[in-house]
Amino acid sequence: SDLKTYAFETLAVHAGVRPDPVTGAILTPIYQSTTFVQESIDKYCAKGYSYTRSANPTVAALEEKLAALEHGAAATVYATGMAATTTAISTFMSKGDHAIITNCSYGGTNRACRVFFDRMGMEFTFVGMDDEELAEVKAAIKPNTKLILSESPANPTCSLTDLEALSKICKANNIVHVCDNTFASAYICRPIDFGAEVVLISTTKFVDGHNMTVGGALVTSTKELSDKLRFTQNILGNNMSPQVAFYQLQTVKTMSLRVKRQSETAMIVAKFLESHPKVEKVCYPGLASHPQKKIADKQHANGNHGGMLWFEVRGGTEAGRKLMDTVVRPWSLCENLGATESIITCPSVMTHANMLTEDRLKVGITDGFVRVSCGIEDPEDLVAALKAALDNL
Repeated sequence: SDLKTYAFETLAVHAGVRPDPVTGAILTPIYQSTTFVQESIDKYCAKGYSYTRSANPTVAALEEKLAALEHGAAATVYATGMAATTTAISTFMSKGDHAIITNCSYGGTNRACRVFFDRMGMEFTFVGMDDEELAEVKAAIKPNTKLILSESPANPTCSLTDLEALSKICKANNIVHVCDNTFASAYICRPIDFGAEVVLISTTKFVDGHNMTVGGALVTSTKELSDKLRFTQNILGNNMSPQVAFYQLQTVKTMSLRVKRQSETAMIVAKFLESHPKVEKVCYPGLASHPQKKIADKQHANGNHGGMLWFEVRGGTEAGRKLMDTVVRPWSLCENLGATESIITCPSVMTHANMLTEDRLKVGITDGFVRVSCGIEDPEDLVAALKAALDNL
């Protein structure tokens, strides 16, 4: 049947998956095989598979599913989110080319451009992408600009980018627009619908959603773009393993249930934090106080705004760090986000420590900045634990 007629929730369960032709198994088997036997030299790769680095049936099922969820034409999946990021840059950039990167991105993205690709004669400009006019982006475009990488909501500041407006700028200047959709997830936002050509996902986060595996994906608006990425992937050999693909094929089925619940919980937590006297500032795209509420309402589907928010407490760094050190279960102090467990992260030490300090502070990631990833626990239990820690400051 035609997948395009199905709703997101149905696609999450059924896209890319067919009963096993040999046994009728309802789940795609784990094809834990290095190589695939060929019928003859003339029929080499006739079934689509020869060697698991290049392609694997379990992995292909996840690629098909993620492409359907993001309204893309095709997808490639990777060993980690960073493998996806570095493959995208390696594919669309060459020596002497210039890219514009959001000045607030995952720390690993920032570092890859600044200390790795920079060495290879590529040039990067980091600019804000949260202003309505996208003035900084327009001003940064050069004749050799080949790539623009956006993140919306951005990690960890939750600032938003008008993806439709940015995509129009990219198309007018023949620039590839890669949008990191990790924070939102396809359930909330589909950047390809807003004109982006490539969607970057750390599938470790909301696709896995259980703190189990790491992975990445690049979903593209055309098959041609995906073929280019696959060519690079086959050279770099950073493909996802069949075992991880099997896990993520299962976990993604409940993504809509989880993200809806996480969004509801994040709203409850954000409103509680806004009301607490020890809290200086709260940022969540669902709050009326978010500076870009208009973009949030335009880009985020079904009134859901994701499980991610941040806040700062009165008393600066010391108080913020004391809170992170003393908040009890159900909260966990660790890296990662988007999981069933609620997580508190200190970006200045954990996820964004690899940024230059001045760049980090410029975008507002202070030493006492508290990043929050809401899980699926009872919201009242989460609020009670936060209240106890805040009251104790």
